[in-house]
Amino acid sequence: MGTFVVGIAGGTGAGKTTLARRLRDAAPAGAVAHLALDDYYRDLSDLPLDARGARDFDRPEALDLERLVADLEALRAGRAADVPVYDFRVHARDRERVRRVEPAPLVVVEGILLLADARVRERLDLRVFVDAPADVRLARRLRRDVAERGRTPQSVLAQYDASVRPAHEALVAPSRAHAHVVVPGDVAGAFDGIVAWLAAWAHATRA
Repeated sequence: MGTFVVGIAGGTGAGKTTLARRLRDAAPAGAVAHLALDDYYRDLSDLPLDARGARDFDRPEALDLERLVADLEALRAGRAADVPVYDFRVHARDRERVRRVEPAPLVVVEGILLLADARVRERLDLRVFVDAPADVRLARRLRRDVAERGRTPQSVLAQYDASVRPAHEALVAPSRAHAHVVVPGDVAGAFDGIVAWLAAWAHATRA
């Protein structure tokens, strides 16, 4: 069996990372390579910190999709990928280190705009869209950004109104049409079927 690439898209806080981690944990050790689109934000270290924070991070132009495509191709070809390490607190990449991702039978990549770009879609064998109501997604994003990314609640809500919600309506929600499978991200047990199926596939590659 060759490499199978799964792309998981959906709005902010929909449950993409939860699904990706469940797939990784259900598969044999070393059977899943995990990439996150969040790691591919362009480096803004050449800008003053205030100017970095004012950028719109919810547009495709904010992402280094060319590098993501190259890393997906490397993993599919059986080569390791050196993934950028991005620091959300300062909106910049760590220029002194990368995260080495080794090739694996199952490659899982997740991100809000994953299905909005044709070059990325072409490299996905299975395209999954995780759907959840806006209020659920906003609450989850608020908790995450305050706890993990050093943000204030006020700044999270301001960014959501200014760029996150408009980008979701213009780019993320329409990309749902490109999915092979749509799963709810706010229903208990909704991930069980797809996790079981992909985990069984991953186990079969190790048999």
